[in-house]
Amino acid sequence: MAANGSTSTRVAIVGAGPAGLLLGQLLTVAGIDNIVIERRSPEHVLARIRAGILECGTVDALARAGVDARLRREGLVHHGIELSFGGARHRIDFHALIGRDVTVYGQTEVTRDLMAARQASGMPTVYDAEEVSLHDFDAQRPRVRYRKAGAMHEVACDFIAGCDGFHGVSRASVPATATQVFERVYPFGWLGVLSDTPPVADELIYASHPRGFALCSMRSKTRSRYYVQVPSTEQPEAWSDARFWDELRRRLDAPAAEALVTGPSIEKSIAPLRSFVCEPMRFGRLFLAGDAAHIVPPTGAKGLNLAASDVVYLADGLAAHYRDGDPRGLDQYSETCLRRVWKAERFSWWMTSLLHWFPDADAFAHRIQQAELDYLVGSEAACRSLAENYVGLPR
Repeated sequence: MAANGSTSTRVAIVGAGPAGLLLGQLLTVAGIDNIVIERRSPEHVLARIRAGILECGTVDALARAGVDARLRREGLVHHGIELSFGGARHRIDFHALIGRDVTVYGQTEVTRDLMAARQASGMPTVYDAEEVSLHDFDAQRPRVRYRKAGAMHEVACDFIAGCDGFHGVSRASVPATATQVFERVYPFGWLGVLSDTPPVADELIYASHPRGFALCSMRSKTRSRYYVQVPSTEQPEAWSDARFWDELRRRLDAPAAEALVTGPSIEKSIAPLRSFVCEPMRFGRLFLAGDAAHIVPPTGAKGLNLAASDVVYLADGLAAHYRDGDPRGLDQYSETCLRRVWKAERFSWWMTSLLHWFPDADAFAHRIQQAELDYLVGSEAACRSLAENYVGLPR
């Protein structure tokens, strides 16, 4: 079917999550025309409850994009985390170990800031785009087609950035024979509750318990995010608020359980845990970024941060291409990203293995897990390694 409306741009970005919007903002700052195409509504995008831990590099990227003003005012700088096991808590002091920190600032707020910046820039964004399809990305002039309000539209461009997530059209448009996929699906998920209650502690608590993993996190000084490990077959409807709070208390040390302030949940959902990598991340003039190319378990707080890292590499490569005619950044994009991706996959797998209780684990495996935790909190070198990876390895 012929397109009723045609336009052109330098970079067509598929997906208006934080990866796509950050890439668009970085390109806009660099003077590179771009369009963002999103199949959902703005309200739907903002309703996604996701990560809340930003590495130093991600904060720097948001500053470079000019969208860090509210983050600087409202973000909570955390100098460490606490590990809870055997009825006691042990603090890992990032700042003392490596001189760097993380910032708690929800992905929803990052997205909101990026949406506002894009609207102010005047760069085009298409929401509620239906039947999005990618064409000719193995040629010199790729195209993105979509239906909007009953009419077909086509965008001709120099490059396509696939930032549309694990279930998006970008990776699905690549022939399976051109990719190699690595995946591990875990037999459990995280049941998460968001509540307008003060956090139980000033920093995140990662708890390993015979009943399963738990995480005490936050979005602000008045809004908390809590998780408990549940079987992958569980449904959130089976968990009343009272049942969730009771189970969380059982998995925390006594002082934390006593200090826990409960209240009605304002959101409740189960996130499955998966490790996934698609190689390569470039196919002609199509570049995958963020969840379109890789998924990590949330244990290491790496998903949003990896996406930000991808788009910084991509923005730099595109800027060098247009400014200097230098193709090296784009040519090396996949290899450069994947080196960082696999290190983050390793760390997230390790954190998941360290803190969760696996249904098929025997007594020997549990003893090894306990020994690993004991070694970690007793070794400065091991704590430094955790801190380096959690805060974010340098690019």
